[in-house]
Amino acid sequence: MNDNGQTTGPGRGVPGVAQLLLVRHGESEGNVAATLAHETGAHVIPVPARDADVELSDTGREQALALGRLLAGFPDESRAAVWSSPYLRARQTAELAVTTGGWQTPVLVDERLRDRELGILDMLTSLGVEARLPEEAERRRWLGKFYYRPPGGESWADVALRLRSLLTDLDRRHPGQSVMLVCHDAVILLIRYILEGLTERELLDIAAASSILNASVSRFVRPDGTGPWQLESFNMADHLMSEGVPVTQHSGDANVQPR
Repeated sequence: MNDNGQTTGPGRGVPGVAQLLLVRHGESEGNVAATLAHETGAHVIPVPARDADVELSDTGREQALALGRLLAGFPDESRAAVWSSPYLRARQTAELAVTTGGWQTPVLVDERLRDRELGILDMLTSLGVEARLPEEAERRRWLGKFYYRPPGGESWADVALRLRSLLTDLDRRHPGQSVMLVCHDAVILLIRYILEGLTERELLDIAAASSILNASVSRFVRPDGTGPWQLESFNMADHLMSEGVPVTQHSGDANVQPR
């Protein structure tokens, strides 16, 4: 890691990962339920299972298959390492995409890629938090999204800590290789934060302006596996649009800056 906090490989002059593909999972049943709850002013999101066990929606499966057809167009990458969040919606996305794309690689699962844990706020909409936990709602507004940690849950800063560990391990295990990570919207944003050496405000400005699309692809490169990362593309979903597959965006609260 260099003085700017950017990953540069496991040691001075030793190459690490050369390309990172960051993929958000396809639309999940939880995404659909959360959007409907917000639109109807509900306090509770009627998710069909615990967060780790929420499956892809039918649209999410279509998106994962379209992602796989995109991967099939890159035969040189067919042996890239593929890592996934352990949450079912991410694993389903990774497995469908890799199988459809004909990539000759297993899907490796790592809990450090899991979604941010919401603790006491789990299953509550923003209105639900305001109505049922007004002190937490005020604390969240005061601290902002990066440092606010709900009781029993994680802040974005907490997630960044586990992701720094993961990125270091990827450099050791896959020097000079391409790696695809199938994960969640907050995780993708926080990997940007780490790789680009962003400030809290820069990260939250991106979060406020960008909704990470389901099954979208973001790409970081550093051809020699050393030095600073370059963001080549962000939040791309052309592979969905070109096939007429619905492009969906399900994001959290856009009020992210401390107030």
